[in-house]
Amino acid sequence: MRTVRLGSARAAAEEIGLSPSALSRRISNLEEFVGKKLFTRARQSMQLTDEGQAFYEAVNPHLEALARSVESQSENISVLRLHLGVLPLFGSQRLFPRLGELRKRHPLLHIDIDTGPHLEDRVGDTLDAAIILSRGPETGLHAVRLDHNMVHAICSKELAKKIGPNADRDMLGKQTFLIHNELPASFEAWKSAIEMENLEPAAIDHYDSGQLMLEAAAQGLGIAIMHDDHMRRAADNRVTDLYGLEVESPYSYWFVCKPTALEQRPVRLFHDWLIGAGL
Repeated sequence: MRTVRLGSARAAAEEIGLSPSALSRRISNLEEFVGKKLFTRARQSMQLTDEGQAFYEAVNPHLEALARSVESQSENISVLRLHLGVLPLFGSQRLFPRLGELRKRHPLLHIDIDTGPHLEDRVGDTLDAAIILSRGPETGLHAVRLDHNMVHAICSKELAKKIGPNADRDMLGKQTFLIHNELPASFEAWKSAIEMENLEPAAIDHYDSGQLMLEAAAQGLGIAIMHDDHMRRAADNRVTDLYGLEVESPYSYWFVCKPTALEQRPVRLFHDWLIGAGL
């Protein structure tokens, strides 16, 4: 499994404390046993062949099932603890409604939730992994993109009625816009979509919480520039999508961790469940 993930027998051997030659012999023995060439070899790189990929996909779920069975029958295995950073809005709307499924699948896996700032910077230090909203994670992290978002302008229905159905520079120039501190490019993308790149609103109020932005928009305090997914999942009938525009967001949700953290069972279990659950 390490060779598949790292793409190198040398790197995999270092992680498990074997010599590269010893690991290569084990792989050769496995290939001889199954009668298939599982890897292509080029210098230091090792990649799955088509037959190797099929073998991996067939075998890996059974290995995971075996590990879960051992965990469930052993009284000596302690709780598996994951320190996870997550943004509050993603946690409340997307993660927490599905955590019951994860608990049923992996009863020993427990998660410490951290919603503090600078999640990406703390991965590998105080966090095992994080779910972040980013234009692209830092290099050196294992990163999986969870979605492709669209930017929408969200406001109260009363305010939308006052503004009208068509984009008007004078009217928009009198409004307050609500912008997340860490997502300034979303507003620029939305202004570009309505061909008003130089729009200067009456005020811009900054927030560090998507949940509070939604509530402020519902209270008529301004126009929140947010992802459409947030409004849909909130199912708040006080708000509406101004102009109904779909604008590609510069930001996406990502799962990130250190590459070596995937060898830690809590991280691997959560990673595989998260990707499979399609959150």
